[in-house]
Amino acid sequence: MVRLHVKRGDESQFLLEVAGSARLADLAPLVARIYNGRLKVQRLCSEMEELADHGVFLPYNMQGLTDEQIEELKLKDEWAEKCVPSGGSVFKKDEVGRRNGHAPNEKMQQVIKKTVEEAKALISRKQVQANVCVNMEMVKDALDQLRGAVMIVYPMGLPPHDPVRMEFEDKEDLSGTHAGLEVIEESKAQLWWAGKELKETKLLSDYVGKNEKTTIIVKIQKKGQGAPGREPLISHEEQKQMMLYYYRKQEELKKLEEDDDDSFLNAEWADNHALKRQFHGVKDIKWGPR
Repeated sequence: MVRLHVKRGDESQFLLEVAGSARLADLAPLVARIYNGRLKVQRLCSEMEELADHGVFLPYNMQGLTDEQIEELKLKDEWAEKCVPSGGSVFKKDEVGRRNGHAPNEKMQQVIKKTVEEAKALISRKQVQANVCVNMEMVKDALDQLRGAVMIVYPMGLPPHDPVRMEFEDKEDLSGTHAGLEVIEESKAQLWWAGKELKETKLLSDYVGKNEKTTIIVKIQKKGQGAPGREPLISHEEQKQMMLYYYRKQEELKKLEEDDDDSFLNAEWADNHALKRQFHGVKDIKWGPR
């Protein structure tokens, strides 16, 4: 299996193993699917942390309003009584004004937060450093874990406008957001390797050869964005090690220069004629008036 080190720009995303005979017309959408799936998990984790801390999402017409404004406008959150967390709630006001403040109790909060940490670890970029490959099954597993935690804490479900529920139902609206810019549609995904676009009409082996133990760095981006920046000749870590080596070398040279200092020749013990003067009794003679 050929190992792909997938990057977006200069940032590592994940490792993926595929057959060298894989068609690039199928490979690019697969890479995009995993890439987008990881983004979905990250968005869900962020929103579920807010869910654990401040309860469910307020209706859009109540968000950002003070209690006085809500009372004055006679607005009511109809979902607050329907979407009660298991074991009751504790009030923790959302200063941003997005959620209703009726958070789950401590035990249920831990259910959500522990699951979030496990899901993050499953699709983390640190998996690249650990040499662990990520596939679509792992992404789905992370999503299922998060969905299960929400069902445990909110057995009655979440409001239809809550971002967590919308993500699970694939109804999220990311238009006009930074998160929306990060997503790459499968039909618009393009892979690059060594400064070359991997053409959809070819096989992966047409570029990397028949060696199934090859590891290559591929970059994913949207069609029409042009070639991504080439990989540096040395990695950031290698550059740090080189700088450290040359710094130590420079310090050693400084120390050697200090050791070569000949100012000691003016010291009394270094005088070649000191012993002769001492025998002649003229060692401490001083010229001048007393």
